[in-house]
Amino acid sequence: MSTAADAADLELVEAAEAVVSRYASGDRHTVAAAARAADGRIVTGMNVYHFTGGPCAELTVIGAAAGQGAYDLVTMVAVADGERGVIPPCGRCRQVLADCFPDIRVIVGAPGGPRSVGIAELLPAPYDWAAARE
Repeated sequence: MSTAADAADLELVEAAEAVVSRYASGDRHTVAAAARAADGRIVTGMNVYHFTGGPCAELTVIGAAAGQGAYDLVTMVAVADGERGVIPPCGRCRQVLADCFPDIRVIVGAPGGPRSVGIAELLPAPYDWAAARE
């Protein structure tokens, strides 16, 4: 169920906005993401655009979080450069989030302001790769 972004959600949006406004550079780094871990810390990252399919900002955050011992992410947001604002995760990121953090909430842009939605709402019928390997 979608809910209006609360103060903690807006703090994540601000963290991602700060990263994208400070570090976006040309075509290579255009999106920043921020995630809150269960222990409350915020981890940020930026996409790495490459014609071979470099990682999205959400994926860099997952890696950065693991490198900091934050394995339980509870909320994530991505913000694009050029004042494009909050953007939803792509299909690949939705699948990764659903696989790695099935209870994560994702902040998305919406009329009236950002909203928080569960990953299952963004990807209601995910591919079950574990079952496919059996």
